[in-house]
Amino acid sequence: MTDSCLFCRIVRREIPAKVIHEDEHTLAFRDIDPKAPTHVLVIPKAHVPSLNEATDAAQLGRLMLVAAQLAKAEGISEDGYRT
Repeated sequence: MTDSCLFCRIVRREIPAKVIHEDEHTLAFRDIDPKAPTHVLVIPKAHVPSLNEATDAAQLGRLMLVAAQLAKAEGISEDGYRT
């Protein structure tokens, strides 16, 4: 993790967030300025500067599976959602 990364600071609980899911590898929380009725951010706990720099297929897969689980839990999976 890096010191100045906003998401790393959320993972370390230096910045408050409304966490709705956490496991060993991922953290999901509600966006503070939502652009949709349900706007959740799902992030890896390990720092990844951008998708262009991601190299861990398992990590990316976990993020997608958590997003799908949360969509079901939020009742939006049938109507569709964006990732």
